[in-house]
Amino acid sequence: MTEGEQHFLNELEQEIGRHPDKEEIIAEYRLHVFDLLQEQATDEAKVYDELVHRLGSPKEIAALWKQESAVTPKKTQQLFVFCNIAIFTFGVLLTIGYNAFDWYWLESLWAGLTNAASIIILIYGFFWALLGYEIGREFGSRGHKLLKKTFLFSIIPNLILMYLIVFKLIPLQWFQPLLSTPFIIVCILCTAVLYPISWLGYRWGKKASI
Repeated sequence: MTEGEQHFLNELEQEIGRHPDKEEIIAEYRLHVFDLLQEQATDEAKVYDELVHRLGSPKEIAALWKQESAVTPKKTQQLFVFCNIAIFTFGVLLTIGYNAFDWYWLESLWAGLTNAASIIILIYGFFWALLGYEIGREFGSRGHKLLKKTFLFSIIPNLILMYLIVFKLIPLQWFQPLLSTPFIIVCILCTAVLYPISWLGYRWGKKASI
């Protein structure tokens, strides 16, 4: 290890202070420093300056991690679980309203949404990618367990609705003309890939946190 590398990491360790994940952070940046120097040959006398240019100063890095530590895993988990429940609540109220009331604006909204089913699926997939991205960006390598836990809690409404529809425990005519057999199959397949989508978002967010 060059003097510049050691100086950078020692300074980062001092700036991090008593952060609860200090050891993981230092280990992660030790790896990043190694990778960066392997990618590009750097004059030993300029190693420290190059690391600051590529990664930021130790003080700036430490400030970011201290800021992120204020965002607790529990709050992040609750936010995404709440958002998914809110999406389903809106869907339930819209379905009940469409079938219970003869309102023109509601019928127009329903028709517009059913005609844009593919777009809705893409937007919903983006929501799950965003879930992974935000967890990766906020918590880095320590966010993997949080991703799994948040995903499991958030996916519960999806699984309940799928169970009710597949076993015809709720009238399928309520969702017409949206719920055709091909569309149900597509929804099942999309649900199966939601975790991989979230995981890819997490990997992207993890890289963005560096």
